[in-house]
Amino acid sequence: MNPKLKQLHPYPFEKLKQLNHGIVPPTDKSAITMSIGEPKHPTPLFIQQALQQHLPSLVNYPSTQGTDELRQTIAHWVCQRFSIEPQFMTPEKNILPVNGTREALFAFTQTLIDPKKQPIVIMPNPFYQIYEGAALLAGAEPYYLNTTADNNYCPDFDSIPADILERCQLFFICSPGNPSGSVLEQSDHEKLITLAQNYDFVIAADECYSEIYADESRPPQGLLQTAFTMGNKEFDRCVIFHSLSKRSNAPGLRSGFVAGDAALIKQFLHYRTYHGSAMSLPVQHASIAAWQDEDHVLENRNYYREKYDAVIRILSDVCIISQPPGSFYIWLKTTIADTEFARGLFALENVTVLPGSFLSREANGINPGQNHVRMALVAPLDDCIDAAYRIKQFIKTL
Repeated sequence: MNPKLKQLHPYPFEKLKQLNHGIVPPTDKSAITMSIGEPKHPTPLFIQQALQQHLPSLVNYPSTQGTDELRQTIAHWVCQRFSIEPQFMTPEKNILPVNGTREALFAFTQTLIDPKKQPIVIMPNPFYQIYEGAALLAGAEPYYLNTTADNNYCPDFDSIPADILERCQLFFICSPGNPSGSVLEQSDHEKLITLAQNYDFVIAADECYSEIYADESRPPQGLLQTAFTMGNKEFDRCVIFHSLSKRSNAPGLRSGFVAGDAALIKQFLHYRTYHGSAMSLPVQHASIAAWQDEDHVLENRNYYREKYDAVIRILSDVCIISQPPGSFYIWLKTTIADTEFARGLFALENVTVLPGSFLSREANGINPGQNHVRMALVAPLDDCIDAAYRIKQFIKTL
């Protein structure tokens, strides 16, 4: 067996299962799960219909690179969303469809890392667990960049020592952030792109929450958008990862894309040819339909805003709470240990939230996820309201 497997941490949801083991929650209260970021809004009917209409194409092997139509659709969406001139975002060189961002983030890391050079992969802390697992299995050392309330839960790029940057081969960012919902501004991207050019590392921007945001007039800035604005029109060292899971309420579709630096996309395609991860043709057709429509995305954002408004209204007199700039999470501070809060809430109210310490590692003397819980507002509105009242009741007992 691969000895690096022993370095992997138990996944957060396995830790949560162990934390709640033996607890029998009250049977008179229905279970409400807020621990996992799985969208529960219905997948739009037109996406389902596109999938069904193209089921006969299952008789064909799909190309790893995806169909021309899918790549053209994605390229058009990227240009429209991030104000990029079409001649600089070509479907042939700058776009690669993937089976969701999870597998793409992992596979891209395996493609990029050279384990002979004592590589470091920098990631925000807390973080999406795939970043760490991908780094470890690629033979790299993770470097955890704490994101705390002191810096609005955004990474402080100025705090990274030069010797760490010199060994860095890959730098993960996530904006809007998981779990905090914080958003990186253009100036943040500019600083990081300059560092990447000076220290020769690649930026992997996980932007899977980019289409869920609070202010309709201020969509989150994209990494390629900033690169293009800076004059980096080849997107040198810059790659973005997007998905239909959150944007279009289609987590089971397993559809997304990677875009950016053509040289990196070329090598990633070469890797994936052997990796065996081509997207099926029915999924490609459903994806085309999804990327071509924005009405359902706006409707989706409005659903989340409605839930944020309701939950915040209920909880605002018992805790400090606000809607983050992006994502569908609430990163709630707790007055007791986050594991104690999560366990007690489950035991008394049958509401499941995720302890923040399960999403982070101790770095520079602190665990930045401690005394926080992540609440995903993915359940229907009535369930979110019910959960908010139960959480309020629980907080009053502390």
